[in-house]
Amino acid sequence: MPRKARSYKRHPIHSDYKYNSIKIGKFINYIMERGKKTVASKIVYDAFDLIEKQTKSDPKAVFEQAVRNVSPILEVKGRRIGGANYQVPMEVQEPRKTTLGMKWIIDAARTKKGRPMAEKLATELTEAYNKTGAAIKKREDVHRMAEANKAFAHFARFQRR
Repeated sequence: MPRKARSYKRHPIHSDYKYNSIKIGKFINYIMERGKKTVASKIVYDAFDLIEKQTKSDPKAVFEQAVRNVSPILEVKGRRIGGANYQVPMEVQEPRKTTLGMKWIIDAARTKKGRPMAEKLATELTEAYNKTGAAIKKREDVHRMAEANKAFAHFARFQRR
């Protein structure tokens, strides 16, 4: 039986006020905890100021390239076929790709200890921009897992019922 279409309207994501970018607005929303958007905005903008000082380039461009570098191409999804569970590698579609990239950058920044969040975020974004750091390692781990389970790729065409 085919899945029903979404029965609710998606909320529009507002762009941030400084860079007028929907992607940065979404990133601020992911950083936000307990509804404190002004705190999240301050963290992101402070991190962007630090990036601008360190790299002497446009922080928006650094951010977008960092997210592109971290975004996965493949991931594994569990499929139950004939009583056995298989990790089936699948291609990641666009909205999920950037969402995962942003969340991995934030998680990597949060796991670092001993400094303000803006500094940790700036460091993680510049590392992701340079294709190093914990978020890139997470992407490589996901790709390695998909590569290891390539033998089960033929299960991807089966639809769930």
